[in-house]
Amino acid sequence: MFTHIRTSKENRNVVAQLTRKLNLGTENIISRIALTYSLSQNKKLNIRDIQNSSGKEYSRSVLFGDYLDYYLGMIALHYDIHISDKDLGKYVKLHIDDGLQLLNDEINSNSNIDGFDFLVEKIEKSLSLI
Repeated sequence: MFTHIRTSKENRNVVAQLTRKLNLGTENIISRIALTYSLSQNKKLNIRDIQNSSGKEYSRSVLFGDYLDYYLGMIALHYDIHISDKDLGKYVKLHIDDGLQLLNDEINSNSNIDGFDFLVEKIEKSLSLI
């Protein structure tokens, strides 16, 4: 199993900018949000499309805290793989990088929104689908 995840070089600055702009906590919190935001788009990413690993590095304990099993479980369910699959870490990286880009695009298109309003908007939208 993986011990560290590195974002792409391009996302090194993105995660720092989103952390400042959204004001929701540290960079690892923004990366958790990015991961789950990417998963919420219900698309399956291709491992062949994995980006470089020259960006921000997180140990899995820093990235996921006490919730490692939940995050890995979401990835495993999404891809219908076992939690011990050798590619699980690659899927985590893919979704973090994808989510950071999605968040960055969305936040940049609505520069007046703050982190709290962004999350409330997404939660309300998701609840309306239930």
